[in-house]
Amino acid sequence: MKKIITLLLITLLSATAVAQTKMKPYKAGHVFDISLPDYMNKTVGLNEDSAIEYESEVKELYGFVIYDLKEDLKLVELNFNSAKEFYDGFMKDFLKEDEKKSISDPVSKKINDITVIETDVHTFDKEANMEIYYLIGVVETKKAFYKVLSWSAKENKDKFKGDFQKILYSIKD
Repeated sequence: MKKIITLLLITLLSATAVAQTKMKPYKAGHVFDISLPDYMNKTVGLNEDSAIEYESEVKELYGFVIYDLKEDLKLVELNFNSAKEFYDGFMKDFLKEDEKKSISDPVSKKINDITVIETDVHTFDKEANMEIYYLIGVVETKKAFYKVLSWSAKENKDKFKGDFQKILYSIKD
């Protein structure tokens, strides 16, 4: 009988000690929506920082999305006042070492509460020995900034740019 009372007392004391600790709820991870053409599939190995990577090996098209939560950026004292400011910060280092690159003027659109900036980039990839076309996009939502990079061989630009734009403009959180 003494053992049962002792065990009951220990259990009650343990529960009381745990109950006195206040807990703060947090959510982990970030969910966002994106649409891809049906000829593309999710993949891995393009960029280790990406949230999603996509490709069509047959059509030789590739892309990925990286996001930065605004809350996380504030924690490291990176405060961007606009999608344009975020875009400028990203683009100043994009393909920095490439000698033969051209970057079009960015086009910005606001759709409801989402700002999208897109630009075309052409460069020569020495390793692949070919010209590459990138559609680079930045999407700003209430919660995050997204970097969306889609690319193909330059000669396929006109054929796939519209699909790359549909991917870019499909981002929502």
